[in-house]
Amino acid sequence: MTDDRELRAALRAAVRGEVDFSATARALTTMDASNYRRVPLGVVAPRDADDVAAALSVCRTYGVPVVPRGGGTSIAGQATGTGVVLDFTRHMNRLLSLDPGSRTAVVQPGLVLDRLQEAAAPHGLRFGPDPSTHSRCTLGGMIGNNSCGSHSVAWGTTADSVRELSVVTPRGERLRPGRDWAGAPVGLRELVDGELARLRTGFPDLPRRISGYAVDALLPERGADVARSLCGSEGTLGVLTEAVVDLVRAPRARALAVLAYADESGAAEAAAGLLEYGPLTVEGMAADLVPVASAADLPRGGAWLFVETGGDTEAEAHARAETVVRAADVLDALVVTDPARQRALWRIREDASGTATRTADGTEAWPGWEDCAVPPPRLGAYLRDFRELMASHGLRGTPYGHFGDGCIHVRIDFDLLTGPGVARFRRFSEELAELVVSHGGSLSGEHGDGQARAELLPRMYGEETVALFERVKAVWDPDDLLNPGMLVRPSPLDANLRFSVLPRGPVDVAFGYPADGGDFPAAVRRCVGVAKCRTESVSGPAVMCPSFRATGEEQHSTRGRARLLHEMLAGELITDGWRSTEVRDALDLCLSCKGCRSDCPVEVDMATYKAEFLHHHYAGRRRPAAHYAMGWLPVWLGWVSRTRSAGMVNGLASVGPLARAAKRLGGIAGEREVPRVARETFTRWWRGRGAPSGEGRLVVLWPDTFTEHLSPSVGRAAVRVLEAAGLRVALPPTLRPTGGRVGDARSRSALSLPAVRRARVCCGLTYVSTGQLDRARAVLRRTLDLLEPVLATDAPLVVLEPSCAATLRTDAPELLHDDPRAAQLASRVLTFAETLERYAPGWTPPSLNRPVTGQTHCHQHAVLGDAPDRRLRAAAGLTGELSGGCCGLAGNFGFEKGHYEVSRSCAEDQLLPSVREAPEDTVVLADGFSCRTQLEQLAGVRGRHLAEVLAAALEE
Repeated sequence: MTDDRELRAALRAAVRGEVDFSATARALTTMDASNYRRVPLGVVAPRDADDVAAALSVCRTYGVPVVPRGGGTSIAGQATGTGVVLDFTRHMNRLLSLDPGSRTAVVQPGLVLDRLQEAAAPHGLRFGPDPSTHSRCTLGGMIGNNSCGSHSVAWGTTADSVRELSVVTPRGERLRPGRDWAGAPVGLRELVDGELARLRTGFPDLPRRISGYAVDALLPERGADVARSLCGSEGTLGVLTEAVVDLVRAPRARALAVLAYADESGAAEAAAGLLEYGPLTVEGMAADLVPVASAADLPRGGAWLFVETGGDTEAEAHARAETVVRAADVLDALVVTDPARQRALWRIREDASGTATRTADGTEAWPGWEDCAVPPPRLGAYLRDFRELMASHGLRGTPYGHFGDGCIHVRIDFDLLTGPGVARFRRFSEELAELVVSHGGSLSGEHGDGQARAELLPRMYGEETVALFERVKAVWDPDDLLNPGMLVRPSPLDANLRFSVLPRGPVDVAFGYPADGGDFPAAVRRCVGVAKCRTESVSGPAVMCPSFRATGEEQHSTRGRARLLHEMLAGELITDGWRSTEVRDALDLCLSCKGCRSDCPVEVDMATYKAEFLHHHYAGRRRPAAHYAMGWLPVWLGWVSRTRSAGMVNGLASVGPLARAAKRLGGIAGEREVPRVARETFTRWWRGRGAPSGEGRLVVLWPDTFTEHLSPSVGRAAVRVLEAAGLRVALPPTLRPTGGRVGDARSRSALSLPAVRRARVCCGLTYVSTGQLDRARAVLRRTLDLLEPVLATDAPLVVLEPSCAATLRTDAPELLHDDPRAAQLASRVLTFAETLERYAPGWTPPSLNRPVTGQTHCHQHAVLGDAPDRRLRAAAGLTGELSGGCCGLAGNFGFEKGHYEVSRSCAEDQLLPSVREAPEDTVVLADGFSCRTQLEQLAGVRGRHLAEVLAAALEE
């Protein structure tokens, strides 16, 4: 048995990069995006090829396997292993050169595809293959899997774009594989010369044949291309350290034709006939994979082909798209030339890899037979047989993918949790392999064989050709050091399933997890590893994942945190359950922005998981000081209000030594200024303003903690606008009445209710975000008691603070899943813009005719939606788009000690640049108190709530 400490010491002595054998590092690399899980010994992040050679030498000495890993988005298990994982994303991630003249680039294996595309774009060039994971997959991983993507009908697979590779063999030899036997290891040419007949007849001629080794690329008539033969070898032959890749000329203009058909079989049968028109893409998907909100953007039908055309001008691209439409027998069609709208449509297709993990009724669906490929003319027939096979096994799945290349992706609702379910998974896999082969297809058409399909390669190639693969492996890797169990002598397809280690019984949790049947392990299983959270930049309104973009560390991505929670539940690597410091430290930099709830294709809600974890982690123990200082903020501010001591508190906070001492005591970052408390609370202003002026529909305005104590101007402005729109505004009760009309925060006399204590409504946000869930439940139940007379009417609750509205709409019913009043309350919650749109549809806002900048609140984006806000801004003549991302303050997060730099980095990602670049007369919008505070403290800019902007315009 390997001595881990001795191996670790030897690696640290030999390698200049990081060597990490911690439980966290190992837990983060136990899985990729497949059904499989292997626990590695440790992770090495090499700095260069010398480090790679040194790591291989040490591992060979100790007999420890080595697994090269890129973005970890592989779907067949080939990026998992039991030895040492080489992580190329940390250091070997650069674009070394780009030559527009020769249309080539020299890349390192850890370079993310989008970074290469960004560098090539100014020269009118691009890398041809583009998997849907282009924002996080790496060139090394693409070469290892021979990745393809949606444009393969025009530009082929990754192998078609590789000119030369730099490889370190398991025994330390440095080779530069290319054409004409360049870089071939000793013995490879002799092996091929003895198998020419088999190589010429034993490999199906398919545009998407990824399965097995591409040994036929070594045929003399194919240029004896050693580099090409390595593509798709899944890190089992050599370790890539550098690659020279070809670039293609990108069309100056593009058009997207979306063709609608009755079902996916109709779309599949039509796809091959469109290839003669030279499209850039022919992608297919069915209605089952399209979110309801996105369906309206597509032409009517049950399935669609996304056919992209190019040209030197927009008119030329559009004309080619129209030619495709005329040639296609469709129910309906749409041709789009606007780039922004094209991107929105493509996002629907790209997110299918995540949305496919849930069937229409919410049942989990899994990869395993994710990307079989058949000759394109046979795709329609294959799909019908495939559907029949699924039905015969009682399985369901929705095909989608690269119809023009005959390659189908599908997630199937396998039961991988029970013995009978796993047995059915095996039987189905064996029968499907036979079906694919009967149609002349390849078991893998894009994602490689890995563990999912390698066992079944003899059914496709026959035993003798698979034996040839083993001989090829022996030439390159005689010690079987690299990624053993993949491609040759494979592990069984039903072994090492990642679900087998999870607890079978219920886990006692506080939240209800309604979308997962109340099952916390099922909620954690939502993360399938497609890693959309690992994107280094976001466009449009997207938010996820700000902490990863700030640190670049896997453990600070949504996927990384989900992996750690998975291992916490498994109990093998992380053995102290809810008390785990590894999970706590990973969640520490989660901003609870909820961006993953909307941006993650499978709607992982890490903010909820974090609150759940903190609830258990600190149960019966002392919490961090910030949990008391910030988590109990409604209590402290309530005391300040009752004692009318705001002036004194503000004065003390302005005294440097006292402020520093208070911040140290409260666990608050020293770099932060303590926000000033309003001398007059919003409710006190309300009580003193006289009778409300509105006479129309009753709306109840929620006095959240921030509006009440820190930013009452927002509340005053909202009242001004709502009443101007003809609405009658009231506030929630402060005493629980026994009957009568809705309270309006004026009920101060206790004569009629002598036994009832005065209280204020509160959403419990600060308790939820710090994981004080027992306290949050108590606060919410008190709030529901106060609101009973409101809930007895049909009055909506207008919530001005987006984070509070999101808490009431989602966290409250999930936390109080046993109290139907919580769901009733959630259904009444409206944002400021929603209220005006729904209850004052005839009101015309004042015309400002000014540009706007700022940021859509992350909770607004993730939970509430901002379409009504956009329409209200447009009606008021406020032009321009707000940025995405998260402001970085995120309630208590940015105030907590140790979070300042990450908080600032998040603000610099989107918010602060958008404000700096705005024209001088631009209105800076920030509906959230955190966003306004961040702007003021980091940029010296006053952001305003939309209600404040409209109220000021009314006054003018």
